[in-house]
Amino acid sequence: MALNMTPELYWTALTTLLTSLLWVPHIVQRMIELNPYEAFRDPRHDVDTKAPWAQRAIRAHTNAVENLVVFGILALTVNALGAGTPLTALAAALFFFARFAHYVFYVTGTPWLRTPMFLVGFLCQLAMVGTLLGIL
Repeated sequence: MALNMTPELYWTALTTLLTSLLWVPHIVQRMIELNPYEAFRDPRHDVDTKAPWAQRAIRAHTNAVENLVVFGILALTVNALGAGTPLTALAAALFFFARFAHYVFYVTGTPWLRTPMFLVGFLCQLAMVGTLLGIL
């Protein structure tokens, strides 16, 4: 049974799913480096991974979680108030793709592309705030 969701909630749910999976490559790399037993025996990550991309992956995941908190609250507020507009729907979709691209560019070590994707996500947050405050 499909639920009748607003675009803001749909894209926020997809962004949440994406964010919930971003830790997987880092952990797989830890299991390859340390072996599964040692990787699971190191719950506090006292042993850093040797692969620079995996170090970037965990930082990208942390950044995604931090930004999802802000965006998620804004999207839920837009939904609760019935304040959705074509702009907020577009912002929600763009936020998903910007966060996905941000992760990819962060992990691959391409800051000249990573930073613009972060800014696109931030602009999506501003679009939500602007709508909620009646500015946009």
